Amino acid sequence: MNESVSKINPAPFTAVSAASGRLGHAVLGALLADIPAEHIVAIARNPAKVQVPGIGKRSGDYNTVAGMAAALANIDTLIMISAPVGDWDRVRMHRNVINAARQAGVRKIVFTSVIGNGQEQDTWFWGTQQVNRQTEADLKSSGLEWVIARNGLYLEMDLRHILHANAAGLYRNVGGDGECGYITIDELAFAIAGLAQGDHHNGKTFNLVGPNMSQAALVQLANEVFGLRVRYETLSDEDNIALLMQDEKIAARGRDVARMLTGCFQCVRNGAFNVRSDFAAAAGRPVKSTRRMMEDLRASLSDQGQPRA
Repeated sequence: MNESVSKINPAPFTAVSAASGRLGHAVLGALLADIPAEHIVAIARNPAKVQVPGIGKRSGDYNTVAGMAAALANIDTLIMISAPVGDWDRVRMHRNVINAARQAGVRKIVFTSVIGNGQEQDTWFWGTQQVNRQTEADLKSSGLEWVIARNGLYLEMDLRHILHANAAGLYRNVGGDGECGYITIDELAFAIAGLAQGDHHNGKTFNLVGPNMSQAALVQLANEVFGLRVRYETLSDEDNIALLMQDEKIAARGRDVARMLTGCFQCVRNGAFNVRSDFAAAAGRPVKSTRRMMEDLRASLSDQGQPRA
């Protein structure tokens, strides 16, 4: 049940929706560095999954306008984390949140989107990207204050695949010689939290990425930081789908998901994800180098008692 509105402090509240995931938790942690916990609200389908002490927690589902409007009562700024890519009705879900925000009197939305320079139209990722761009357009025409945070590729995700590839000594995808910028979830969260505070970022779009690099360069950097012996090899599109379908979790979601994931690296190959970073303008400091981010992840794995290689 949502917390009682009568107990809410009249001071401005900042909320994070879809807050139970990794990015949501990281953004909540980043907000806590600058905002008192009692002025932060996490909204999730299951608020019990939000493991951040001291903040408000409310139930809210992107599928219902009324439920989201109730969850957004007395919220000034909403950080709206996009619905998972596997939810194919994401345009409607995002519109529900925007409409709920308008009903509830929310003043400003920060939306997490995805980088891209337009060349995604020639890839299998275009359907997914169209949802992101449509939501951006819906937000701009909503009458609310807005900021768009276009996230780069998660370094954690591809690094995990490279670490797993160490046994065979080979990491493969369709990225080829294309370049893109990677970023960690913690770096993203730091910048996104900054975009939610103050109004000098309003009405702007920010590419939140690290330095652009090729897949081979990423693998070589992982070799150096983690002591691996992996080489990179380019696959054909169809072979990449076949490789992804060997993963039980991906296979369970179907070939369309494998095709979309292949499309993501088609965007790397054709330069669609090769964009200028706006991280410093968003965060007030330069983005960490990819080596530094990778070293941070190495230290985190060590702290968790997980093998580094």
